[in-house]
Amino acid sequence: MSIFLLSMKSLFNRKTTALLTIFSIAISVMLLLGVERIKNNAKSSFANTISGTDLIVGARSGATQLLLYSIFRIGSATNNVTWKSYRDVATQPNIAWTIPFSLGDSHRGFRVLGTNGDYFKHYRYGDNRLLTFLSGIPLNDLFDTVIGSDVAASLGYKVGSSIVVAHGLGQEGFSKHQDKPFRVTGILHKTGTPVDRTVHVSLRAIEAIHIDWKRGARVPGRTISADEVRKKELRPRAITAFLVGLKSRLAAFSMQRFINKYREEPLLAILPGAALQELWSLMGTAETALSSISIFVVVSGLLGMLTMLLSSLNERRREMAILRSVGARPVHIFGLFVFEATVLTTIGTLTGLVLLCILLVIAQPIIDSQFGVFISLSLLTIRELIIISFIIITGTLVGTIPAYQAYRKSLTDGMMVRN
Repeated sequence: MSIFLLSMKSLFNRKTTALLTIFSIAISVMLLLGVERIKNNAKSSFANTISGTDLIVGARSGATQLLLYSIFRIGSATNNVTWKSYRDVATQPNIAWTIPFSLGDSHRGFRVLGTNGDYFKHYRYGDNRLLTFLSGIPLNDLFDTVIGSDVAASLGYKVGSSIVVAHGLGQEGFSKHQDKPFRVTGILHKTGTPVDRTVHVSLRAIEAIHIDWKRGARVPGRTISADEVRKKELRPRAITAFLVGLKSRLAAFSMQRFINKYREEPLLAILPGAALQELWSLMGTAETALSSISIFVVVSGLLGMLTMLLSSLNERRREMAILRSVGARPVHIFGLFVFEATVLTTIGTLTGLVLLCILLVIAQPIIDSQFGVFISLSLLTIRELIIISFIIITGTLVGTIPAYQAYRKSLTDGMMVRN
């Protein structure tokens, strides 16, 4: 107790340097734990994006590229899959269901996905959870649309709102299909996946808005109104990709070989789990770099504390001499310095945790809306507790260096203080 009181009074007398040291450690701890939490939540978000799907099929390219544009809505397909090929694969006896995707349009920066009713019946995410509606109903009319929660929140849309789809990607798209507006009929519950940032329409609607278009531009002199297009037979000519659910997962590899060797056109079938692992492994270098930088920042914070304690040794020789005069032994001086290092590291670590919580509360909605990664505000994990314990123990060990120096000086100086 006496060592504790002496340590606190000594630190209070040097409160400016002590506070700067605590702040330095707090920032480093906040950065390290922040990177750790973002990394883990990003990995969890990636893994929870799709569930219950056995195969993802698209035009032959790379597994990572197919996963990115079909599931994460990042990038574009190199080619499309013809409707005939899709139907040939979809009618195979081992297949229980399929979900076709048609991508290429956007609405104010959000991707537009053409699909059918099976999307709302079979698409799963997270722990095998189905999509549910916050309000409204699924697609019914030709120009109905169901939007994700982020689309609704960002643009202020409600059931009944009217939207116009733009051709191409980007914030505004290249040109808009203003003659064929859509009406919001449903808003999905938040999923923490790219579904939240997607505008869903029917495959027939994708054909309808492009019926008077050719090669990415409106055909001059040809205009077909929304009422006229309803009377036409709208059958997709091609899709971007499709998801496959099998009757038995034992047939996954045989079905994958069948699709990859399909003779009518070059197709690629990938296993979602394997593709997700490959995608995450590609990010391993960035992950390692971020973790390394965070560790070096923590080391620099602890070195700052060491520098502060060492630089104060000469200034505190009179203090140590007075302590010796009232009966303190060299081992007490040693314990005083070690305890100060422990107090500084512990307070700095706890301050870093508080700063991290404040930062996460502020940054959580921004990271979620901009990058689709939901950062949880959950309790500390076992790994995070281990990291915190390691930092405090390391800080205590660092404190033994100036403690040993003070121990030696106290033995040498005794009651004498040199000017």
